[in-house]
Amino acid sequence: MNDTGILGVRAWRIKRGISLPAIAAITKLSLRQLEAIEAGDFSRLPGGIYNISYIKQYAQAIGFQESELIAFYQDACAPPKAEEPVKARPVSRMSRLLFQH
Repeated sequence: MNDTGILGVRAWRIKRGISLPAIAAITKLSLRQLEAIEAGDFSRLPGGIYNISYIKQYAQAIGFQESELIAFYQDACAPPKAEEPVKARPVSRMSRLLFQH
């Protein structure tokens, strides 16, 4: 993680003078979970619907746009897009005749 956090949220929080312990007290999230959100290390969160709830609470606590942070999370956790399968070249009639046994 860089010093600003994902989408600059860490720098945003610090600029506003909000500490992680203050957010933890308001949201009841652990410092570990808050640090994970800032770092974009979502594997350290419990998963599922909880992650979105935690991210929303964090965004609200620092006055950051919830939708931006949720969109980042969803993009980061989306399964990789399947590449288009490579289409096989049609086998020519001559090739079929050459390789028949």
